[in-house]
Amino acid sequence: MSENKKRKYFGTDGIRGQANRFPMTPDMAMKVAMATACVLREMRDGNHMNRVVIGKDTRLSGYMLEQSMSAGFVSMGMDVILVGPIPTPGIAKLTKSLRADVGIMISASHNRYMDNGIKLFGADGYKLDDDIELEVEKYIDQNLTAKLVSSDSLGKASRLDDALGRYIESIKRSIGTTDLKGLKVVIDCANGAGYKVAPQVLWELEAEVISIGCSPNGRNINDGFGATATENLQKAVIENKADVGIALDGDADRLIMVDESGNKIDGDQIMASLTLSMHSKGKLNNNGVVATVMSNLGFERLLKSKGITLERMPVGDRYVVEKMRKDGYNLGGEQSGHIIIHDHATTGDGLLAALQVLEILKEEGQPASKALHLFEPLPQILRNVKFDNGSGTPIHAEKVRDAITKANEKINGSGRILVRESGTEPLIRVMAEGDDLGLVENIVDDVCEVIEKVAHSG
Repeated sequence: MSENKKRKYFGTDGIRGQANRFPMTPDMAMKVAMATACVLREMRDGNHMNRVVIGKDTRLSGYMLEQSMSAGFVSMGMDVILVGPIPTPGIAKLTKSLRADVGIMISASHNRYMDNGIKLFGADGYKLDDDIELEVEKYIDQNLTAKLVSSDSLGKASRLDDALGRYIESIKRSIGTTDLKGLKVVIDCANGAGYKVAPQVLWELEAEVISIGCSPNGRNINDGFGATATENLQKAVIENKADVGIALDGDADRLIMVDESGNKIDGDQIMASLTLSMHSKGKLNNNGVVATVMSNLGFERLLKSKGITLERMPVGDRYVVEKMRKDGYNLGGEQSGHIIIHDHATTGDGLLAALQVLEILKEEGQPASKALHLFEPLPQILRNVKFDNGSGTPIHAEKVRDAITKANEKINGSGRILVRESGTEPLIRVMAEGDDLGLVENIVDDVCEVIEKVAHSG
């Protein structure tokens, strides 16, 4: 897989856009389904094309896209299993356990309700490889009428009533016989896909559960709640004198936590806790963890002090998973809260990761403020510079490259700078971190100024 392969529709996490506007229209959703079926048919030489699992989050537009994709697959002779609102990792698990050919998750993750997206999973439960997505793209723009199956070969659509129960039982098994009795937990489901399963899992494991962000209405997903808006969770933890708070995003594949004092805990701190726990038990494969270029340097320094390696990959959990699969790592993730525990899952799973952390709190008897604050993050500044899509990216301009070189020279030895193009929006992201906050702010200002001048010079 290559981060640099040119893709027309697929970004770093599927296809995404504003609902009912290209490319998130009913006809486009149907074309994606038909194109995917064509690629699967080619891969299997026309044989064994039987089923697809389709799930969604709680967005109003999910009904529209779900039905459109269902029609597309049925027209190509595939049986469709509809499971309704379910976390993205639930689709990954069901695709494999139901022996489906492909799994579809209709979600725009942490975005507001106006957006939606389509994520594709292979029969093995992993996100489809770039090469297969590129093949799907080739078919999307073609007239596929000639590839429609005959009337007597049409697929059929049905609903799976126990999908959520299957997912709940699978993640409960991840902590064995441990119960969560004695822990008071506030769970924030972002009014998204985890609104049913997350409170249910915690209750079944005997935690005292306070739920917020669990009343979806089709338009309130990620609106003031969830992993990208933790203020309500932080207040709820303090007001209820809870031991810990859990925030999922709209499709529940991301996790941010809050300690008993209301302090926010990001993915780096969560990974640090999981890493040291697994390491102490001899369960950390390769004595290392896979993260991205965005993970804080403080995290890397902590691991280095313990003799543990940190492998960095480009931003995007798919690249983290690729490295984990290739080299046998069993823990990886992103600062943003995608945590992949490969012993139990093929993709990021916010609820699964939360259970592992709660197990640590229960076993060690430590407050979250101690167990989940294992290093002091270095000052880190992230700024976005917007550019015109039609003018091309300014990131490769000579003036921009010179500015990045000068910034690296200034911060050398005391931090780092990272300049990258967003995989989902026309933005250049400039991130720098280091021991000296003033220096970090200065180099980010300098680089952003150059990028803005180049971006608007045309």
